Amino acid sequence: MTTPSQHWNTIFSAKTDPELGWYESNASQTLKFLDLIPQSQNSTVFLPGAGTSVLVDELLARGHKLILNDISDEALNKLRSRIGMNDRLTWLHHDISNPLPDGIPQADIWIDRAVLHFLLEEADIKGYFTNLHSAVYAGGYVLLAEFSTAGAPKCAGLELHRYSVEEMTERMGAAFELVKHEDYTFINPFGDPRPYTYALYKKRNG
Repeated sequence: MTTPSQHWNTIFSAKTDPELGWYESNASQTLKFLDLIPQSQNSTVFLPGAGTSVLVDELLARGHKLILNDISDEALNKLRSRIGMNDRLTWLHHDISNPLPDGIPQADIWIDRAVLHFLLEEADIKGYFTNLHSAVYAGGYVLLAEFSTAGAPKCAGLELHRYSVEEMTERMGAAFELVKHEDYTFINPFGDPRPYTYALYKKRNG
């Protein structure tokens, strides 16, 4: 049976970035939400599924420290080849539904574009949110961008758990308050519409 890591390694090995169904030539939709966060420059950002996204380049250009995680070491190798090594980068090859390794720094901002919706088992979803809660400082922010309930049921050959903002908010729990949410239709490289739900949360102090 193919493991999730093997599945994603096969995809990232076989395709160039523009051939990936989730490829964005710019990260403006995500950056629009990031701009809502006061004094976000130079903060630490955790990307639970960094992939080979141009968002990484944009965040580096803004002066952020980055924790770059992916379940695919092939994706991380391609990303490392593109952006090089940097003392502002922490590299992590990890299944984000499993407990985070010791020594991973906490983050001011967690940005997930299309990771959570690949987790189907309740235990994996709970594991993801346990990591999110522990990884983000009090007063920090979380941006979730997942396939909406109107979105496609599958992506990259895998079934999805699609999200409403109500379910996102319930799963985030009382420690987080919803700042802003938006329905957004991403047009993928093949011209197909992909409805997303974007939601920005702030972690309460104390």
